[in-house]
Amino acid sequence: MIKRIHIVAHDVPYPIDYGGVIDIFCTIKTLHQQGFEIILHCFDYGRGPREELEKICHEVFYYERKKGHKGFCFHLPYIVASRSNPDLLERLLADKYPILLEGIHCSFLTTDPRFGNRKIVLRAFNAESLYYKQLFKHERSLLKKVYFLHESRLLRRYEASVASKLPVLTLSDDDKRYFKEILGAKDVHTVPVLLPHQEVTSKEGLGSFCLYHGNLGIAENEKAAAWLLEEVFVKLKIPFVIAGKKPSARLERLAHMGCHTCLVSDPGEKELNDLISKAQINILPSFNETGVKLKLLNALFNGRHCIVNDAAVHGTPLGPLCHVAEKPAPIQRLIQQLYYLPFGEEEIRIREKILNQHFNNEENARAISSYLY
Repeated sequence: MIKRIHIVAHDVPYPIDYGGVIDIFCTIKTLHQQGFEIILHCFDYGRGPREELEKICHEVFYYERKKGHKGFCFHLPYIVASRSNPDLLERLLADKYPILLEGIHCSFLTTDPRFGNRKIVLRAFNAESLYYKQLFKHERSLLKKVYFLHESRLLRRYEASVASKLPVLTLSDDDKRYFKEILGAKDVHTVPVLLPHQEVTSKEGLGSFCLYHGNLGIAENEKAAAWLLEEVFVKLKIPFVIAGKKPSARLERLAHMGCHTCLVSDPGEKELNDLISKAQINILPSFNETGVKLKLLNALFNGRHCIVNDAAVHGTPLGPLCHVAEKPAPIQRLIQQLYYLPFGEEEIRIREKILNQHFNNEENARAISSYLY
């Protein structure tokens, strides 16, 4: 029997060039390989139709996301209200196939009583109310701070409402506890993130620089990069590269103030992976404990030594694979030790054991499908 499902995505999930679409694309690809026929619905606000999605989906539909005041609603979060679309609802109602909602962003249909008896599962990438609260804390713009705080408050109520109606599949045990204990979800389970890499390809030996990478257009990531420049590498004359999308003019100035630091702006996927594999140390502190840090997983699968703080590995099985320090002086000492320490076979073996145990795409896709059929 052919199993067919609807998947609703908050964005066009290809190319996989930022964390918000990686799990979606890998879920679609793996479910397709396991024999599912997928009807994909995605909101397009700039990425455009993708032939790669047509190859692995039975059908693909694109919907315009409402922008600005058109997507505003007093009682719904903007990330939800701006993705309300009557054409999407009518297409979903045309049959009885199960629906996988990729992110709380796509859950507007839960406000429609016509879906009351439908099999619907929510894939929660984050506790979004907590995530937006963290964005509020790290944002420098007053206008954006007001928006993030307001959105966080709306999301808190809205997430609790949706979680009372649907099974929820979180990426981490921390998020599972939040949905269960704080939001009152009764049917919530952890299914780890699906990833584009399934083999550890880290190279043995020595790399030639330290690296921080991330979407630099996000305030938290810019703050981490600036902190490393101003607090860690200001007196540590070891080559340091920052790479990422949409860096600010301020960060570019900071990165080029020292002769041993530089910034690679908007690298492509191949260029970024090349930087990760050639670095001696991937340094990835986080100022946000929410969610799973996909850039850290990328570094663990493909890079050498990793230095993080506790927030980057909190609630994950990744702590034993990293060197953990909080303040500049201990981080500087770790860098000085690890920069001249060849990365070896034993470290690779430990990574393979832990990463394969938790991040097996086939097993995790089967877990997702078990809640749909």
